[in-house]
Amino acid sequence: MRNDTSAGHAQTAERLMASTLAGGVMLVLETLIQIITVIFISPLIAGIYENLKSKVELKKGPSVFQPYYDLFKYIKKETIVPYNAGFLFIYGSYLVFAILVLISFIIPVVIPEPVYFTASADFLGGALLFSLASFIKILGSVDSGSNYSVMGAARASSFTYLGEATLITVFFAVAFITRTDNPYVTNHYLVMHPFSYLTLLHIFASVAFFMVFLFETGRIPVESEGLMELGMIDGAFNYEYSGKLLAINKWSGYMKNYLLGSVLLNVFIFPWFMFSGRLFFLDVPVMILKWLLLMLILLFIETTLSKLRLYKVQDFLATAFTLSIAFLIVSVI
Repeated sequence: MRNDTSAGHAQTAERLMASTLAGGVMLVLETLIQIITVIFISPLIAGIYENLKSKVELKKGPSVFQPYYDLFKYIKKETIVPYNAGFLFIYGSYLVFAILVLISFIIPVVIPEPVYFTASADFLGGALLFSLASFIKILGSVDSGSNYSVMGAARASSFTYLGEATLITVFFAVAFITRTDNPYVTNHYLVMHPFSYLTLLHIFASVAFFMVFLFETGRIPVESEGLMELGMIDGAFNYEYSGKLLAINKWSGYMKNYLLGSVLLNVFIFPWFMFSGRLFFLDVPVMILKWLLLMLILLFIETTLSKLRLYKVQDFLATAFTLSIAFLIVSVI
């Protein structure tokens, strides 16, 4: 009897060890899929959007792989640092890239279950990391010593405080709805309670976050890209960069757009059809399909609305901030 009992305990221990090992391997794979998607698929998302935009405008348009070609081209070129530039001009680009990689562990951008390092921050922590990345980017641009870069950074600062405040307020309000500030739990809550999408609270939050997404990604009606010195905002950040540093900045921009868009899709608009476990390999094609849906919405906006004048951008962001504050007040009451 004792030998049979010992053998049973040994088999149970072996099964537990095997299941634990399999779970650890699966968690590593899910983590790698999430990070690889954010880093390497984000340029593809940008390329697909630009190609679709050209098709809508009846143009041939660039290849969907054009962002990769641009990145490789910049990496091969020589990096020229302005004479008056400080250390933030050089190392700020790498810091921003590293912060965005860290954010990809925190929020459900591909996998609906927590991955490694997810517990390092919550919704509020993710919003603060986005703000920190923007702050370092502005400081690096100012550190270049260029008048045009400083002018663009000053304009960005005058707008960003409203955008970042809206971002933080919206995440606070979502935490009030779901009673948690864990983004993965929030995603599960919204999947299990689809009628929450019909509430006024969720509508306010979604509209406010979508307006911030338009601003942060430089889409019409608050388009901030361009080569005109008197009109550019985001373009001023890269004005003095070249070579590998320019490639890192461009890559960080693709990643930021993907992260914000994924939060918009997986938390506010369409949190369903995210898989974990053995079906986790379906998450990447599903996310691309979700992004195609978001691209259609963005294309409709860009082809039907005109660009706002520079002094109207603050009104646009003030409206988003007002919606987020109203949403927060209603959720508390």
